[in-house]
Amino acid sequence: MYPDIQDFDYVIVGAGPAGCLLANRLSANPRLRVLLLEAGGQDSYPWIHIPVGYLYCIGNPRTDWCFRTEAEPGLHGRSLSYPRGKVLGGSSSINGMIYMRGQAADYDRWVELGNPGWSWKEVLPLFLRSENHFAGESSFHGGRGEWRVERQRLSWEILDAFRAAAGECGIAPVEDFNTGDNQGCGYFQVNQRSGVRWNASKAFLRPALQRPNLTLRTGVEVHRLLLENGRAVGLTGRWQGLQHEFRARREVILCAGAVGSPMLLQRSGIGPRALLERLGIGVRHELPGVGGNLQDHLQLRLVYKVSGVKTLNQLAGSLRGRLGMGLRYLVNRSGPLAMAPSQLGAFVRSGPEQARANLEYHVQPLSLERFGEPLHSFPAFTASVCNLRPLSRGRVEIRSVDTAAPPLIQPNYLSHAEDLRVAVDAIRLTRRIAAAPALARYRPAEHLPGSALQSEDELQEAAGRIGTTIFHPVGTCRMGQGAAAVVDAELRVHGVPGLRIADASVMPEIVSGNTCSPTLMIAEKAADLILDGLGRPV
Repeated sequence: MYPDIQDFDYVIVGAGPAGCLLANRLSANPRLRVLLLEAGGQDSYPWIHIPVGYLYCIGNPRTDWCFRTEAEPGLHGRSLSYPRGKVLGGSSSINGMIYMRGQAADYDRWVELGNPGWSWKEVLPLFLRSENHFAGESSFHGGRGEWRVERQRLSWEILDAFRAAAGECGIAPVEDFNTGDNQGCGYFQVNQRSGVRWNASKAFLRPALQRPNLTLRTGVEVHRLLLENGRAVGLTGRWQGLQHEFRARREVILCAGAVGSPMLLQRSGIGPRALLERLGIGVRHELPGVGGNLQDHLQLRLVYKVSGVKTLNQLAGSLRGRLGMGLRYLVNRSGPLAMAPSQLGAFVRSGPEQARANLEYHVQPLSLERFGEPLHSFPAFTASVCNLRPLSRGRVEIRSVDTAAPPLIQPNYLSHAEDLRVAVDAIRLTRRIAAAPALARYRPAEHLPGSALQSEDELQEAAGRIGTTIFHPVGTCRMGQGAAAVVDAELRVHGVPGLRIADASVMPEIVSGNTCSPTLMIAEKAADLILDGLGRPV
């Protein structure tokens, strides 16, 4: 039996990484009744849990919202698929499983932008609290949390050679990317447990569901916020074929992500006046920044044919190879089926003018023309490189009040001249690594974008042709002060009491790395802010 629909203190929208953690932390207080709403279903699909199964989860409507961007001028008019998890665990159920915090300077920069309490010194304990690191507790890692972090369970000769080549180009080897300065080259640590994906649902939600004061409802289509006298008091939505009101005595907390949270605000009449009036919604509360400030990491996927070395292209290209991979995984949860999409990483400066690492590499012992297509028939590796701190900004908007209508997602990749310059520098740096002596024995030959392209104009054109999202959208409900801000430093929506946002949308600037674990940290911070304020009147 579910409690009465009004019998909740907190209603959380979205059971992704942030929502799962927040539901756990709030329901740990037995005096609080918590309702968690998720549009997707249970995370019972087997391919969620086999690490290589991300190939079958991205683009699958069972697990992915299957969004697309608008035609992007900076990408020669291409529209990109824009995966977002639509299942318990959210994007942690379909992502690359890489455990990454970013750089200390990212969080100190958030403070400079008017957000006290978010410095590296202040957020590091939040990362440690949730972490369960394979090496146990230390000054930079937690050993008693729920978010399992392990070493990868396989290695590749071609990746070892790339790491050595990077060293020959001045990119020193590093064992741990998560100490505040991630510059260097090394193997990513991953959110897995014994070769199985460890998503936020397993880590935070399943244990908490044993508590009688936490209620989960899946398959809920949330329509809009309920506002009474300007205060958020709940939401309306459809569940099991019927319309419902889900009311919160204390707060509604949005954890629907950088796409979902601004959409829900806009459908509720909270957002830019021009948009709301154009769609006939009416302005309940004007907040011009809702849906703006969209930032994402654009990866440039350089592909190199090689010889005399094993890559996944050959293994997956034969029946014998596929059977061998399957058997190896069944026996000891290792081999290619246990691998994250990217195994080797590197953080480096694109040029001497950069004060800290501004490029991230995801290096893979495989290649394909684009996601969703078969692997190449020839042996190859991919060196994917992204600008960690792009200056291009985009937006997310609803197209209508109809919840079935797909959003308008316009990242505006490479629209800033500096991003184009960094893209060219990134291609040239990758070529220097590929030409280093450590890789020479494998005779790397550039397949994409093609070694004939050399001039600045040619490489800018190539960046737009091979660039694609690495699935890190943030910033659309920016934290801070001023007209463009949506939430304050305590994640409360400006001008709307009873409403808080705790997900990647609040990042004022994107972090210098993968975004899943920083999103968990944001939820951990939100839990502290909420629980510390329980003595205050609602």
